Amino acid sequence: MQEVADFIGDSLGLSIAAKNTPCEVIVFCGVYFMAETAKILSPEKKVLIPDPEARCPMADMLSLKDLQALKAKHPNARVLCYVNTHASVKAECDLVCTSANASKIVEQGFSKDEEIIFVPDQYLAQYVASRIGRQFILFPGYCPVHMTITEAHILRAKREHPEALVLAHPECRPEVLRHADAILSTEGMCRYVKTSPHKAFIIATEVGIIFRMKKENPEKYFVPAFEGAICENMKKITLEKVLTSLEDEVYEVVLPEDVASRARQAIERMLALSK
Repeated sequence: MQEVADFIGDSLGLSIAAKNTPCEVIVFCGVYFMAETAKILSPEKKVLIPDPEARCPMADMLSLKDLQALKAKHPNARVLCYVNTHASVKAECDLVCTSANASKIVEQGFSKDEEIIFVPDQYLAQYVASRIGRQFILFPGYCPVHMTITEAHILRAKREHPEALVLAHPECRPEVLRHADAILSTEGMCRYVKTSPHKAFIIATEVGIIFRMKKENPEKYFVPAFEGAICENMKKITLEKVLTSLEDEVYEVVLPEDVASRARQAIERMLALSK
């Protein structure tokens, strides 16, 4: 899939690339919330997803009703949502963030005395809280793939590859992050290994990123923290399904305009703060 793609990147980066390309049809090879985000930023384009059943379990954990209940319980709080959420949730938020910019968005988008509901990933929220000294109202969401990576996996990998640096995604458990030499988003990991003088890395995130890392850095060595850290939903996107999307233009992502408009505002506020 990566070999045939016109753009490779994280969910927000791909959505921005989709917005900036002159192409009028986008085939988004990711899980459903990613394709929704592309549609939010490019309402005039036809956005297709090769398999509409390719869904993000974390995004599916938080329904619109769940968020509305949290808001009702904490009426004075403002809402920050991770980009790994559905459009209906983004539409109910004040700001969106990514794993790369979450700390910056909190510091620049909220006053120090404001209550913040941070959804859905409790582990990303805990990591940001530890970095900047803020407390958040949490939702018990998580990424099942990152939960498969344990402290025991990291310790074993470090024993077997003592020369390697550990790079971990902030969606990982806190006990995993404690052993990381760097805690980074997937795009942050890719940039890090390009510029680092080190030659060996233990990668604590979904294993698919390692293909890209090896291709971009053939002289370096990459070890998955856990080979079973596989997003089966992402793997539902196949070449055959992409071909069907291209030929028949099936599985278009369609969003209510009011939902898309409010979600777009939250994303654009984030982008303005990220400059």
